[in-house]
Amino acid sequence: MVRRVALVSIVLALLAVAPSAVGKRGITETDLFTFVWVADPQMSPDGSRIAFVRVTVNEKADQYESSLWIANADGSERPRQLTSGIRDTSPRWSPDGLRLAFARSIDKDGKAQPPQIYVMPMAGGEARAITEMARGASGPEWSPDGKTIAFAATAKPEDLAPKSGDKPRESDVRVITEAEYRANGISGSGFVDRDRPSLVWTTALPAAGEPPAPPTRVTSGEFPASSHRWSRDGSQIYFVADRRRESYYYPNDSDIFTVSKDGGEVKTLVSIDGSIIAYAPSPDGKRIAFVGIPAGKPERSYSQPDLWVADIPGGTPRNLTADYDFDINGSIGGDQRSPRGASPAGPIWSADGRSLFIKVGRHGDADLAAFDAQSGKELSGAGADPHHEVISYSADQAVQRVAAVISTPTAIGDLYVIDGMVGASPRKLTAFNDELFGQLAMTGPEEIWYTSFDGRKIQGWIQKPPSFTASQKYPLILEIHGGPHTAYGHTFTHEFQWMAAKGYVVLYTNPRGSSNYGQEFGNIIQFTYPGDDYKDLMAGVDEVLKKGYIDESRMGVTGGSGGGLLTNWVVTQTTRFKAAVSQRDISDWANFWYTADFTLFTPTWFHKAPFEDAAEFARRSPITYVDRIQTPLMFILGDEDYRTPPAAGGEDLFRALKYLKRPTVMVRFPAENHELSRSGKPWHRVERLQHIVGWFDKYLMGKPTATYP
Repeated sequence: MVRRVALVSIVLALLAVAPSAVGKRGITETDLFTFVWVADPQMSPDGSRIAFVRVTVNEKADQYESSLWIANADGSERPRQLTSGIRDTSPRWSPDGLRLAFARSIDKDGKAQPPQIYVMPMAGGEARAITEMARGASGPEWSPDGKTIAFAATAKPEDLAPKSGDKPRESDVRVITEAEYRANGISGSGFVDRDRPSLVWTTALPAAGEPPAPPTRVTSGEFPASSHRWSRDGSQIYFVADRRRESYYYPNDSDIFTVSKDGGEVKTLVSIDGSIIAYAPSPDGKRIAFVGIPAGKPERSYSQPDLWVADIPGGTPRNLTADYDFDINGSIGGDQRSPRGASPAGPIWSADGRSLFIKVGRHGDADLAAFDAQSGKELSGAGADPHHEVISYSADQAVQRVAAVISTPTAIGDLYVIDGMVGASPRKLTAFNDELFGQLAMTGPEEIWYTSFDGRKIQGWIQKPPSFTASQKYPLILEIHGGPHTAYGHTFTHEFQWMAAKGYVVLYTNPRGSSNYGQEFGNIIQFTYPGDDYKDLMAGVDEVLKKGYIDESRMGVTGGSGGGLLTNWVVTQTTRFKAAVSQRDISDWANFWYTADFTLFTPTWFHKAPFEDAAEFARRSPITYVDRIQTPLMFILGDEDYRTPPAAGGEDLFRALKYLKRPTVMVRFPAENHELSRSGKPWHRVERLQHIVGWFDKYLMGKPTATYP
């Protein structure tokens, strides 16, 4: 039976949240409608101003709206709105700081149109479109002389030709020849259009009053190009790509390529045995720094990213941080990264070319650090108090100031400025959520370290209710992160705070396999996932039970993606949990191998294919042990999730549990993909939280409900 929850349940949920401190109330799920996010901070060349994306929720339209804002770096004035669009993103300063390019999607006939590149004079005047690409344009990047903008587009040259006569019929039949043919996040069918890879184009800035200049396609062929940037002298355009056909047959590998600004032959600029992500040319243009993930031999499930430098052209790349056992460009997982807008990061050169600045994921923190560009020695940064996550950042031309978005466990990311790069205290420039958060009774989590079954140290956090009293017994919810190679830490997570406000103690930990704890810690679960990571989680639960304030008869478990897999695994291994919510999960590894949007053709997680070693896949699949499940189990699934397809996860277990007549429910979210909890439609994100806590309220709090009979 399919049941729809009346919106009156939201009102009832709000009324159920009692004030936990004088003059303050607990956070609610619907507070998400008033959250404000900051994204894509862009410091002006002279360091005086910061352009950024401000994102809000239009509750009535059930959508996010983004506009460009600007702040003075010295904090002398309040930040102000710069553009009036509702889908404006990607602000980029011209080299002289007099203009701002950005991407804008407008409405036409009540429908959002593909985004185009616009340019706005900062001295005053209206923004105007400089592209008219049939399928849109994105990622504006100014040439050093400020006369040309490079951008990304999936158009074909024939799309630009004038249309004449009737358009011939185009077949809607797909002929698929590659194993990776769908991608999570492509709305509707999810199918990848291989005939339209994202390529690099350029367009000259038109004179005042002139129409957009004809664009020039700089790259061509079948391989997508990403992360395009201009060379320092403006003669070349760099980009990152994996230019191997059907590359899923081989270990991950991508390189930096270069092509003339006018197009032509593509040449390899920098190559490593592994993948290259973010990069930056040195001030003199003679070197390039980049984040590289070296390939393991034999191939690994997890490879720690490092900071590299190479002379260009033709120099041998040097791994500066090969002996530095933390994640270069690392991050922290949460549910409140801005749902729209980019999060720029990566290496930044000092003005003299002697140092490199980049964020580092170290345990539960992500902070800026400085490294010597020759020796790789860490100079300063990373791990400073207070604990936080630097989400994104950019610097001025002199590299004396950095604009950053920083989050903590009790604050959504705000815009900060750091003078002197690393070491100085960040100065807060925006306070969009302060009024709301000033009304809320919230506390930061308690950090713990505990010893697992084999002596390994595991980091975790305990989020307690705002009115916590040690003499009281509380229900516990164990939260398990996905990935599996990601990490929890000191960043804001609405879900944890709301569960605590509802009277639950929330435990979240970073079991083996998590990132930010070193190469060996991250890769130790290869070919054994799930396995000993489950034991780490149970050791964490045991550690909290020792504290005496948890009611052991009222414990629940939940997690998403890899955390959904582990949630399924937990309830096949133990009956200590009285309720479970598995989100965007995997239950049958063989089914997943055949249907996910990425392939496991190389031995990263499994030694062979399912038909070659069915026993290995069955041994690690929760569906194999479904008859052991006694825990009431809810499944949260997105109908367009191609990363963990529902048929390889919750659908399997739900049908099996119904056959066994065990308590279970499946909650489906139309038109939602794997990013439901982070960037799904606002109402769906709220309803997701309501269902998760509603299930726990029923089985851990004993609250009656007609929704889950």
